[in-house]
Order: sequence, then structure tokens, then C-alpha cells
Amino acid sequence: MTTVEDPSSAAQDRPAGTSVRVLLVPLVAAMMLSQLDTMIVGTALPTVTAELGGLEHVSWVVTAYTLATAVSTPVWGRLGDVRDRKNVLLAAIVVFLAGSALSGAAQDMGQLIGFRAVQGLGAGGLMAGVMAIVGELVPPRERGRYQGLISGAMAVAMIGGPMAGGAVTDHLGWRWAFYLNLPLGALALAMIWRLLRLPRRRRVARVDTLGAALLTVGISATVLLTTWGGTRYAWDSAAVVLLAAAAGAALWAFVRRQARTADPIMPLHMFQVRNFTLMSVIGFLTGFVMFGVLLFLPLYQQAVQGASATNSGLLLLPMLAALIAASLVAGRVTTVSGRYKVFPVTGGALLCAGAWLLSRMDTSTSRPTAALSMAVLGAGLGCLTQTVTVVAQNSVELRDIGAASAAVTLFRTLGSCFGVAVMGTLFNREVLRVTAERAPGGPALDNARLDAQSLQRLEPALHEAYRHATAAGTHVAFLLCAGVGAAVLGAGLLVREVALRRAGQDTARPAVSRAPGGH
Repeated sequence: MTTVEDPSSAAQDRPAGTSVRVLLVPLVAAMMLSQLDTMIVGTALPTVTAELGGLEHVSWVVTAYTLATAVSTPVWGRLGDVRDRKNVLLAAIVVFLAGSALSGAAQDMGQLIGFRAVQGLGAGGLMAGVMAIVGELVPPRERGRYQGLISGAMAVAMIGGPMAGGAVTDHLGWRWAFYLNLPLGALALAMIWRLLRLPRRRRVARVDTLGAALLTVGISATVLLTTWGGTRYAWDSAAVVLLAAAAGAALWAFVRRQARTADPIMPLHMFQVRNFTLMSVIGFLTGFVMFGVLLFLPLYQQAVQGASATNSGLLLLPMLAALIAASLVAGRVTTVSGRYKVFPVTGGALLCAGAWLLSRMDTSTSRPTAALSMAVLGAGLGCLTQTVTVVAQNSVELRDIGAASAAVTLFRTLGSCFGVAVMGTLFNREVLRVTAERAPGGPALDNARLDAQSLQRLEPALHEAYRHATAAGTHVAFLLCAGVGAAVLGAGLLVREVALRRAGQDTARPAVSRAPGGH
């Protein structure tokens, strides 16, 4: 079956006076909501558990959302390719808003976890749908500019989420962390329904339900493996080994299924294209560093530098500003020159340098020095976030643009899960080692006691021991990020500069550079 469509007609079908910039407002708003809810809940969890109880299950409030988002993203992306992309996005917004309303009304921890999963299902569609729609509305040569804006908005959501969550919880109550999605999401829904016009497709393909089921099992087992490994269960425990086996078997069966079915959720021929495969790898590695750093930097600032929870969020602003600036510059340069290889290379180098600088921080590091290190790392992330999507979309045919957008989003999500898990394991091991050396016989150090106020109540010797232990733990975690940044640099050097298409050029079959052996 083939897809019959005329992408250029999208602009003609829009209501008079509607520009891509206008359409970008509700699209970015929808995307920000999905990203914001990844980060905003963390600061509200202590208040949530105080009201609903269920402290032993509180981590599932975050895990359920992440898991549902990761599982649903490829399915939503492919649905957009073979159905009406606009209606698929509207459906995702409705699911997200329903999950938000139900989460705000939850009466116990079990309900909240279940409703967060519903919210995550919708969030997967928001992320996959917005990226694909921008890719369909905007020629590849122009996408860098708009993807840069989207990347900047995502950075605001990621770093501003914890601060917003704390403010909302303190002044309105934790339920409003979910209820505030409703008016904003409804406005985005109305604007997209009224303004967005996309070319109609005549292709009606079946959804690969077996492939979706195998992918769900594989990703679920993978996310649980990274969530529980080294925390709830030892890495060599039977539970972790079984999860690893289940993940491997399900993902192997999924790949076999995708190679044989006529309508795959994740077309494997995309991975025959060298640049697409490299962008998937870079997306995974970028997610690994980004979310790990966002977890451990506030921990360092609170436990070592004595910042409050609110101030630790504000101290991330240098990284946020550098990320936004680099995203906008990268997008603009890509649009003007049509060249992009410089950004994976530069981004990888800055990522490596910034993480190495962060790994040098200790108990005596000043805040200006830490801010400079964060800015270097933020600039590296800014060079990478928008480039990954632009290059991935340029590497595939228009009919696969939703699947491509969903795939790089999925790899970034999986990278974040692995990053938090691996860095957390290394951090905890180093903290325990240094604590045993500096405070033998002292009480065990756990993350719940690493806030500035709790540490100040300790006797001075123990307080100082815990500060050194936390600094040592973050040193190891950030040193790992430097190695990951070097891997990004290596992958960036392998990227081939393939011309980005302009408006009016053939969008049905872009010029692609296939991996060796591809055909």
C-alpha cells in the first residue's frame, strides 16, 4: 500500500492568516505539558504521601508515567503515519487531560498510580505527534529553527518543573499540579482543532497489535529493570535477571515481527540509514546524560553547597539559559546554511567537557564555578536536542516521519531510564564507601536525608562526612557522563552531511545516506 498525499497542501488548507508560528503555540504548549508532568510531580510527592499514604509505592507515581509514555510513543507515532495525524494528536490530548483530571481526584495511592499511567499514555502521543506534525508542516531546511524553539521550551519545562511543582503544592495543594493541565490543555486542544490543517491520506493500514504487545512487554521489562536494579533488588538477583531475560526475549521477538509484517510500528528499514541510526544512538546517550544530571545536580547543591530545594532549582538556570541559547543558534544556523554535522560534534565535545568540569566539583567549589560548568554542559545539550530530531526526520521518507520522531523520542526516554539507574548505582556505592571511611559507625546515609535542613541538624563531624560522601558520589556520576559525552562526539564524527530539503523539493523520498550494507 502507498500513501497518497500532498504535503504542500497543508499550508493552503489552513485558515487564512494562520502561519506556522501561530500553530507552533498550541503545539509547543501540548508538548510542554507532557514534559512538565515528567518533572513537576517530584516536589509534590512528600505532600501526596502525607495525604494518601502508600509511601512504599510512591516511586510508582513517577515510574507509571515514564513507563506508559515509553510504551505508547512508538504506537502513537505509527498511528499518525497511517491515520489522520491531527485526529491522533487530538485523541492523545484528550487521554492526557483525562489522566490529569483523574490523577487530581485520586483518593488513594493505587488510584494515583493507575491514573498517572493513563496520563503517560496520552503524553506519549503528545511527544510523538507534535514532532511529526512540525516535520510535516515545515520543510527540513526550516525545521531547525522551529525544533530549536521546541527544544528551548522543553528545557524550560524540565528545569522549571520542579520549581513550579513546589510553588503549586505550597500555595494551591498537590492536586493542582494536575488540575492546571486542564485549562492549558483544553486551550491547546481547541486551537489545534480549529487551526491545524494537514493533507488527507488515502492509506488505511492495520495497526500491528502483536508488534505493539511485544514492544510493550519489552519496554516495560526494560524500564522496570532500570528502576529496580540496584535499588529494590540487587543487580544479580533473580528478579533482575528474569526482567533482563524477558526484555531481551520480547525485544528480539519484536524485531523479528517488524521484519515480517507489512505495516510495522517501527519500520526496520529506517535503521539501514546511517544518519538515522546515529541519531537514535545520540538521542539515547543525550537522554542518559540530561536526566542523570538533572537528578544529581540538585542533590549536590543541597547536600554539599547548602542550597534549599527551591534555590537548587534556581541554580540550574545557567544550564537552562545555555541550553536554550544553543538550541536557537543551532536551529538558526541549520536553517540558513543547511549544514548540521557541526552540532553533534560540537555538542558531544561540550557535553564531555561540561560533565568533566562538573566531576571536578567538591566541597569547596564556588557557585560561580559550578554555574560555568553547568553552562558548558547546557550548551552541549542545546546543540544536540533539536539536531537529533531534524536529522532523523530528514533521513526517512515522509510516510515514516511519525515513526522516526517516535523512535528518537523512545530512545531518549530509554536513555534517561538507564542514565538514572546506572548513575544512581555508582553514586550510592561511592557514598557508602566514603561514609564508611569518614564516619565509621555513623547512621546510614540515604537520599531522604540529603536536604540542607536535615544535614544542618547533624553534629558537625557527621555533617562534614556526608558532604564529602555526596561530593564523591556526584564525582563518579558526572565522570561517567563525561565518558558518555565522548561517545556522543564519536558518533557525531560519523554523521554524513546530507542536504536538507527546501520547500517545494520532493518530500516523498529524501536524499539519504544508508549505512554500509544497506540498500
